[in-house]
Amino acid sequence: MEQAIIRVAQAIEQAERILLITGAGLSADSGLPTYRGLGGLYNGHTDEGLPIEAALSGSMLQRDPALCWKYLAELGKACLSAQPNAGHRAIVELQRRKPECWLLTQNIDGYHRAAGSPAERLIEIHGELAPLYCQSCGAVDPQLAEHLSRPLPPKCRQCGGVLRPPVVLFEEMLPERAIGTLYAELRKGFAVVISIGTSASFPYIVEPVLRTRQAGGFTAEINPTRTDLSAAVDVHLQSRALDVLPELLRHIQ
Repeated sequence: MEQAIIRVAQAIEQAERILLITGAGLSADSGLPTYRGLGGLYNGHTDEGLPIEAALSGSMLQRDPALCWKYLAELGKACLSAQPNAGHRAIVELQRRKPECWLLTQNIDGYHRAAGSPAERLIEIHGELAPLYCQSCGAVDPQLAEHLSRPLPPKCRQCGGVLRPPVVLFEEMLPERAIGTLYAELRKGFAVVISIGTSASFPYIVEPVLRTRQAGGFTAEINPTRTDLSAAVDVHLQSRALDVLPELLRHIQ
């Protein structure tokens, strides 16, 4: 493991343009359950007998906002009850040392922002849970925690419309700006791409890794379990991001 960590650290040290891709495994190290384990939500059906994908869909938010918000609130409470860990902080330090280190995250918990990752090099491909905004008048409401302690769904103070988070629900499109930024940066190319704590089940997560590898760049994966990407990367560090990322920093000037 030590030699593999050194190899990844050397590749980072020699590179200018770097892309880090993070998934639920990184936040799990903060004590936030991965989606599959979040209160059992993703282990079948909701209390109402619906697939969780149906309850947390854009159409359900329109049709039955109270039901959708019942499960959005579970996500919100879980995210608010934890905080960034040493892995998030190591990424912030790496971005400080490497001004062209970009961060693509599937996570909606906002921990990267909270830890200090620069917004101009952060791509939140699935959005985030706060601040809320009104679907009727567009007013922004930053009081997520307050709303979660009140009857749901949360309502706009200005017009009474239903609030929602800027998160990508099932059936909804990815945010155009995030996708545009990702592919604009991909066209410039990356010397190093590292997948961290993600099962890599989406094309926009797999593509940067495969494209960089084909172009002769260096690719790595940090994950305690093997994924579909494991066989395609130069190095697979089979460990928690919480442990590996600070260790990587110690080998990088």
